[in-house]
Amino acid sequence: MFLPQPVVGMLRPALSLALLACAFSTLAQAASPPPRQVFIAGDSTASEYGPERAPREGWGQQLQTFLDDGYVVRNHARSGRSSRSFVDEGWFDGMAKDMRAGDVLLIQFGHNDAKIEDPTRYNEPAKAFPEWLGRYLALARKKGATPILVTPVARRKFDRGQLLDTHGVYAQAVRDLAAREHVALIDLTALSMDWLRAQGDEASKPYFMHVPAQQQTDDTHFQTRGAVMVACLVVAGWKQVDPALGAHVKRDTDCGAPATALADRKAQPHPSLVVHERDLAVQQPGPHGGAGTTTAYPFFRDAPAMGFEFRKRVLHKGAGIGLHQHHKDEIYYVLSGRGVYELDGTAQVVQAGDAMLTRPGSTHGIRQDGDDDLVLLIMYARKVP
Repeated sequence: MFLPQPVVGMLRPALSLALLACAFSTLAQAASPPPRQVFIAGDSTASEYGPERAPREGWGQQLQTFLDDGYVVRNHARSGRSSRSFVDEGWFDGMAKDMRAGDVLLIQFGHNDAKIEDPTRYNEPAKAFPEWLGRYLALARKKGATPILVTPVARRKFDRGQLLDTHGVYAQAVRDLAAREHVALIDLTALSMDWLRAQGDEASKPYFMHVPAQQQTDDTHFQTRGAVMVACLVVAGWKQVDPALGAHVKRDTDCGAPATALADRKAQPHPSLVVHERDLAVQQPGPHGGAGTTTAYPFFRDAPAMGFEFRKRVLHKGAGIGLHQHHKDEIYYVLSGRGVYELDGTAQVVQAGDAMLTRPGSTHGIRQDGDDDLVLLIMYARKVP
């Protein structure tokens, strides 16, 4: 197509700017490093499962949810594999071809290495098991990647309330290898056992494949909530050996429990409590000169050494909390119903989902409005002796 010379002259600056912007964009893309790949070599506790296997998931499926775009998870874990069969069946080579300098290799085996009845998978723990794991360390070093050894995640196996260590010498073999080779270690066996002890026998079942609808009672593999928890434990352990990872973690990793959790619980002078509001209801007139009848639920009123009051109050039709001045912070939260909130000479309608904060020096009151009870949650500081 022919363009007149004046038109071409007008287009040249715009074309130059567009080409310059394109060049800068290309340079910026070239300057920004690609995300670090996180390879997982492991067994069924870490591997991926399709929707047809739901709710079963491996912890590797959930690892990416904890990491930002600076890391991309390549989950090569495969069900039923040991450190030996993962290599013999070609999964090791398939992983190796994509690994590059700067990547991370998480290595978790042990569940199937202990299967003495299967010579294609079995590795005795003293020599063969660490020798096979050594191949993964050598691969990572050859590629310029960072290897991290991970002890096998615990099975949920309780006996008379005591959690059994089913990985014993295999977990110890991983710890010993990490120490000999000066390789970072995530002691997932210890972390997951501490979590399970604190969780308890019955309460931990829904994290594993205890699925009555599928007639499954499986204490090795996880439902989604269990996969998320174990992924959280992995990332928490990873941050311990590589604090720089914290800048790329986008979810909190305050998960699990310390090894001292059960002892701490027994030593607590003021135990934790569960109460039921049906046991607490107290009929009262409207407080602070308020009209009508209310029902108060003074949760944890007698709990010692607690720094706040927490209660529910129901203002029945026509009831209210009379105007009074505050010497402390107090929060009202409307659970249901409608009311008129009076604050420092003003009044406004409040309803479910509204929260009101009254600071010291202000005056406030509230009255029920409409046909339904006004239900409030109330919290304020308590003087602790």
